[in-house]
Amino acid sequence: MVTFNLNGQTVEVDVADDTPLLWVLRDTLHLTGTKFGCGLGLCGACTVHVDGLAQPACQIPVSTADGTVITTIEGLSSDGSSNVQAAWVAEQVPQCGYCQSGQIMAAAALLASNADPSDAAIDVAMSGNICRCGTYASIKRAIHRAAAMNAGVISTDGSAGRDR
Repeated sequence: MVTFNLNGQTVEVDVADDTPLLWVLRDTLHLTGTKFGCGLGLCGACTVHVDGLAQPACQIPVSTADGTVITTIEGLSSDGSSNVQAAWVAEQVPQCGYCQSGQIMAAAALLASNADPSDAAIDVAMSGNICRCGTYASIKRAIHRAAAMNAGVISTDGSAGRDR
């Protein structure tokens, strides 16, 4: 039995210790926002936060998740309105959308550790996430927008915020 905090709730799962966290999230706990991409930890589609760090869920045996705090795309906000998610919509980032939950989770982890990242910092933080549609420029704009929203420089609708 493995116990961890998932999106603010304590959960217990009874699966084989070597089951990848990705499959526990999707198949056992029915949280399908975390996507399967490559299964090798190379594409970023399955990115979740483990104790606040962006990690590929396909590479984490569930036994190592015991006692951790895990956040999935479903846990960023109850209604999809986190600043990162709102910035993604405002910048019209997704094309096919498949990689977007992993991209958003990587961006949220970046912004939690760096409130105003440079383009170079964004490139480094997002380098583990592949977008087959090539929306990298839109992703970068969305991260900058989310940082400005977090700082109160702009509101979620793009109008001037409290600091302007």
